[in-house]
Amino acid sequence: MLIGSDVCLMRVVSGEYKGRFLKAVPGTSTRPTTDKVKEAIFNIIGPYFSGGIILDLFAGSGGLGIEALSRGVEKGIFVDRDGKAIQVINENIQSLELGNRAEVYRNDAGRALKAIQKRELKFNYIFLDPPYKQQQLIKLLETINQEQLLEPKGIVLCEHASEIKLPDFIGRLKQTKHEKYGIIGVTIFSEESEGAE
Repeated sequence: MLIGSDVCLMRVVSGEYKGRFLKAVPGTSTRPTTDKVKEAIFNIIGPYFSGGIILDLFAGSGGLGIEALSRGVEKGIFVDRDGKAIQVINENIQSLELGNRAEVYRNDAGRALKAIQKRELKFNYIFLDPPYKQQQLIKLLETINQEQLLEPKGIVLCEHASEIKLPDFIGRLKQTKHEKYGIIGVTIFSEESEGAE
């Protein structure tokens, strides 16, 4: 939806902030996840949550991470390397008064994962939506597996071009779902448990 000459707005689809508008990053360097795909994603992994922490690693406007917060995730860490994206994420978080539930960092994805590992953080949900022309998903999934960044039963959600096929296993990470929505593919990994609880 366009408002004015150059400000593109999106909506929060569901949850506490349902219907609230979010700014999109100007230009063509980021592609916001459509409402249809967003709804499908959260129907697979949720659709609602009771706490937990999310890492939105290629956050863009912050739309996916904010959607997760709206649906009940307690805290979000948003990372993007683009200065315009960081500005938009901060504006969106401010407009919804989510500052006490969000951390925003400008950083490269690989360096961000190293910094997170030093903090010994673990996540219930990790969203990976890198630029389609620079597919880094396998390398990032290998790092997430190696550094054990997922909580038990945590999931990694990968958004990618529909023709991309990711491995069934990356270390302890097992592919549990793969869906296509037009030109967009969504693949979900979860950590295999090492025995019954």
